[in-house]
Amino acid sequence: MSTYVLVHGSWTGGWVWKPVAERLRAAGHDVYHPTLDGCAERSHALRPGITLDSQGREIAHFLFYEDLTDVILVGTSSGGMVVARAAELAGERIQRLVFVDALVPLPGETASIINGRPPRGSEELAYGLPLEEVKQQAFAGFESPIR
Repeated sequence: MSTYVLVHGSWTGGWVWKPVAERLRAAGHDVYHPTLDGCAERSHALRPGITLDSQGREIAHFLFYEDLTDVILVGTSSGGMVVARAAELAGERIQRLVFVDALVPLPGETASIINGRPPRGSEELAYGLPLEEVKQQAFAGFESPIR
């Protein structure tokens, strides 16, 4: 059987992978779906200095400290950029990369270019959809702790 590490994208956490993880585990695979620093249940850890590089290191360190090898590393949305960076840092631990509807910019591209949005201001710690849009669009059909 295989070992999977599933990496979430923006506005979510490891919880987004729960249905996939359950199916993979039922098939006998080992599955991890950590939440990245500053996201979801780890939102209290949001701080300056969280970058694509730091999140890539976070996943590379996760692989090291869990002593995982021959990993199938999966990323969705902006998690695609995170797993690509983790693969640069810990390629010897990774068997395969999988990108599920993920951002993987070509040289010179940015997430804002790919998504057709204006770049965010460098003074912003975090950004995203306005709260009402989050409730109505991003998480339509999910029960949310956002009130």
